[in-house]
Amino acid sequence: LRMPSVVNERVVQLYPLSNYTFGTKEPQYEKDASVAARFQRMRDEYASIGMRKTVEGVLLVHEHNLPHVLLLQLGTSFFKLPGVEVAPGDDEVECLKKCLSETLGRQGDTIHWGVDEMICNWWRPNYEPPQYPYIPPHVTKPKEHRRLFLVRLPERAMFAVPRNYKLVAAPLFELYDNSNGYGPVISTLPQNLSRFSYVYA
Repeated sequence: LRMPSVVNERVVQLYPLSNYTFGTKEPQYEKDASVAARFQRMRDEYASIGMRKTVEGVLLVHEHNLPHVLLLQLGTSFFKLPGVEVAPGDDEVECLKKCLSETLGRQGDTIHWGVDEMICNWWRPNYEPPQYPYIPPHVTKPKEHRRLFLVRLPERAMFAVPRNYKLVAAPLFELYDNSNGYGPVISTLPQNLSRFSYVYA
């Protein structure tokens, strides 16, 4: 007898955006003043530590039973996921949890971030903006490796957002195929998140 194949389906519990409150705290500034400065620092550090490793968190809530991704907005048109560079030898998940607490946590408050599912990988072949969800065949030494993790939020939480950012909840239909507005990584999150099933509280 042929046994039926079994596929494990990952179910993710999402809570409504209204369960979360958002305060403000002191500004947090980027390490680099410009894109050019960022790539120059990447070039300088490559000689000593090799390929840069970055981890980022995908925080999901829902409105009207539609998943929304929490994004940090800087200015009018720049959006990013909360994330951090991982120093050689450091644990990726612990680095991400610490980053989330430093970026969105309130002083004296502890938020339990559920980081246990890697969503996707992206590689930067050179000291330039283009990134790919694979290592191009002619590239033997990529300059950056980005890993995105699904972050399970507690049922309720109070966030503190740095004053120079806004925390926005972007619906998946707004992100889908919208690389002009959100860049190649964020705009492909709907595809990468489609492998999960969602339960809406």
